[in-house]
Amino acid sequence: MTRRPRSTRGRDPTRAGRPGSGRGPSVSHRVALVALALWLGAATLFTALGGLHVAPAPFPQTLLAGLTGALGVGYALSPTFRDWTGRVPPRVVLAFHLTRFVGVHFLALYDAGRLPFAFAVLGGIGDIVVASLALLLLAVFRSEPRAGSPAIQVWNLLGLLDILFVVRTARRLALEEPGSMDALLELPLGLLPTFLVPCILFSHGVLLARGIRAWRGGN
Repeated sequence: MTRRPRSTRGRDPTRAGRPGSGRGPSVSHRVALVALALWLGAATLFTALGGLHVAPAPFPQTLLAGLTGALGVGYALSPTFRDWTGRVPPRVVLAFHLTRFVGVHFLALYDAGRLPFAFAVLGGIGDIVVASLALLLLAVFRSEPRAGSPAIQVWNLLGLLDILFVVRTARRLALEEPGSMDALLELPLGLLPTFLVPCILFSHGVLLARGIRAWRGGN
């Protein structure tokens, strides 16, 4: 007896992988999560062993720029990586940026005299605002928003400007006031230049690219 082919009606096209596999995206998500976990582990070990002390300022910011650039090169050269980033739901991106409530810790360190005002207070408040707006958008968009949504893209641009200000301020203070940013050379804040901020910058860039494609009528 000849088997009748299964109907694909109603199947989520984002769950379809290569012909015959039907598991492409799920495999990609697993690979990406494993890669992020390995990167986080390596960044933790590197920082714990004093890796951020191996060169003078602005070494942490140079390392941050290099890691962000590596993500950008991977995005430009790897269709698989680019395709995966295009399938990450905007709500997941918003949820990831809740990590920017780390700004509360910045304020506490300023109060303890361990971080300067320009970074801890100005940058910390900016991060708290961006994280709060992300939380608000998660509450407003109960269903998955479009990457090209004006609300998503306005938040994205505000978040990008904030994180660029934070990185620039950290670099300037590290050069002008040696020792003032030493809290960023140790755990847990050492994970900012070695992991979190490169991911944040990259996610802003990808979300912006997705929004531009959506506005142009692309995928």
